[in-house]
Amino acid sequence: MTDLLISGVSGTPLSILHTDSFDAWLTNQAPQTKNWLATTQFNGKGMSLIPDANGELSQAIFVTNEPDSYWVCGDLVNQLPAGQYHIKATEEQIKVAAFSWGLGAYKFDRYKKSDKQYPTLVIDNQEIVEQAKKLVRSVSMVRDLVNTPAADMMPQHLGDTMEALADEFGAKVTQIVGDELLEQNYPTIHMVGRASENLPRLIDLTWGDESAPKVTLVGKGVCFDSGGLDLKPGAGMRFMKKDMGGAAHVIGLAHQIMASNLPIRLRVLVPAVENAVSANAFRPGDVIKTRKGITVEIDNTDAEGRLVLCDALAEANNDKPELVIDFATLTGAMRIALGTELPGFFSNDDQVAIDMTQSGLNVQDPIWRMPLHKPYMELTGSDIADLANCGKTPFGGAITAALYLEAFVDKDISWSHFDVMAWNNRKLPGRPVGGEAFGIRAVFDYLQTRFEK
Repeated sequence: MTDLLISGVSGTPLSILHTDSFDAWLTNQAPQTKNWLATTQFNGKGMSLIPDANGELSQAIFVTNEPDSYWVCGDLVNQLPAGQYHIKATEEQIKVAAFSWGLGAYKFDRYKKSDKQYPTLVIDNQEIVEQAKKLVRSVSMVRDLVNTPAADMMPQHLGDTMEALADEFGAKVTQIVGDELLEQNYPTIHMVGRASENLPRLIDLTWGDESAPKVTLVGKGVCFDSGGLDLKPGAGMRFMKKDMGGAAHVIGLAHQIMASNLPIRLRVLVPAVENAVSANAFRPGDVIKTRKGITVEIDNTDAEGRLVLCDALAEANNDKPELVIDFATLTGAMRIALGTELPGFFSNDDQVAIDMTQSGLNVQDPIWRMPLHKPYMELTGSDIADLANCGKTPFGGAITAALYLEAFVDKDISWSHFDVMAWNNRKLPGRPVGGEAFGIRAVFDYLQTRFEK
């Protein structure tokens, strides 16, 4: 997708126009262009390919109500014939056009190849091209990771992905694997993943100047979720390859951070497991002592995401970072509350929540803050342990899950938790059905605004 964006000045002129400005544009066109548009009954909406006197393509126009949308070219890149197109628009419109052009051409082609030839967008601004390429690759990484079937995206594959990312940017990765998790006190990660032949692990990436402000990302890496002994029904299990979507999000975000060389000390923690069924699978009613020392009763083995996250969050405390941000495909309750396309997040820091929300609006990557309603913490109680891994009622399930996670974050650390779908259920411009990144552009814009001064 990124090779469809190049810098230069040659190519068929492509004009992106607001609907309200079409008439003024048309007034300044040659009679031949006016006649063509009239003959083809072009009404000032959508795309038109305009020929010259020899019948060859002389220019293309795209008229829309939303020329400033981040997804303005999401469909256009699929509609135009192959060739090079030199865009004419405002600088801001060119930025968003480049982003949506690259992602509009996204195809997950690991198993099914396509011979389709896509058009190339030519932009006479190298900086815009490079920025767009970074964003497109970061989002595409998230999509590719989520779309990959579980057989080819198990904990060891996530480890390989993060090793490759570290090699590219000079970062360092360590992996704590299998029974080493018990030796180094990550009991819940081990417990959830021990029933699988794909060994559980904690993948830990660090990058950047050690003296720079510390930011730690944590991503849920449940590579497949059968539900464990509380087995999911077939329909509920069908797309559980996407349950490592939180890990995919922090990997894509880490790529964007490192590619942009943000002046931070980055740490990425991914607890990676398969929640499988075997003779040694963890059981409802079991009690586990977590890394932080909090005991947890297992109410339901299908609430495994918060179990692997809680040990990783406890480890994130050790560096005393300025920010801890986690991403997880955690609850159906969040999808009920906000639908599948608007990611909800929780934060114990009001200013961070306000600023991240504004960043989401700035880059058209909306996020919605949800309440850490403390009275609901009682719903996570247990008669025989400090906490249960499920609330006593399905109501407010996203909130009780977030409150559970908050118990593992030191009170003096700014923490935000994203509960995301990681999947498009419907096709939209630039967003095919399948794996999707939600909120990472908002978080990156926030980090860039805060730390790049």
